[in-house]
Amino acid sequence: MKLDILAFGAHPDDIELGAGGTIAKAVAEGKKVGVIDLTKGELGTRGTVESRKTEAANAAKILGLSARENLGFADGFFINDKKHQLEIIKMLRKYQPNIVLCNAVDDRHIDHGKGSKLVSDACFLSGLIRIKTELDGMNQVQWRPKHVYHYIQWKNLEPDFVVDISDFMEIKQKAVDAYQTQFFNIKSDEPETPITSKTFIDSINYRAKDLGRLVGVDYAEGFTVERYITVDSLFDIK
Repeated sequence: MKLDILAFGAHPDDIELGAGGTIAKAVAEGKKVGVIDLTKGELGTRGTVESRKTEAANAAKILGLSARENLGFADGFFINDKKHQLEIIKMLRKYQPNIVLCNAVDDRHIDHGKGSKLVSDACFLSGLIRIKTELDGMNQVQWRPKHVYHYIQWKNLEPDFVVDISDFMEIKQKAVDAYQTQFFNIKSDEPETPITSKTFIDSINYRAKDLGRLVGVDYAEGFTVERYITVDSLFDIK
């Protein structure tokens, strides 16, 4: 299955938090979008691997994803090496996306920056014909995405561009809320973490609202780029 967008996240819920509105908007526009979770989030303080798997599946339905897979890398301990790069390359060649979304280039959780660089490097390597990969017993052909964009996570990084998600903020919030074990829940008796406070869940809304304020819309999500964005005309810029 060829996808228009393939989004990578170090953990289940990374993508919903960073790019859920953008993905929901793309799906509404008829684009095919898939998600690859690098780890199962097994080191998370709350929930279990099984509960997070269920939550990720529920979030996928809310967003309207065409595919979602988990590579099962070691949470907290995966590295950017040949073994891991090849697994990413197999996914890129399988789905042949034009656009790849991946973790923030710098963030509080060490997996986010690592995941960002791992996926970015694999996107380049995936286009090299001399790198051979197989999937399900079939040889794969080389594929390099046209664009690699990094969504913003815990840190307030300066975006290079923003996407207007005003009509899709509600879907984004529902996708985040699907992770009932991970975020604010007054019924939970599990340990508190930096992302389980009501302040954190509120920040999802006010960050999107603030980015929207800066560009004259209700809500927006920000992204950073690896190379300059080209437009045909000044009138293409909103």
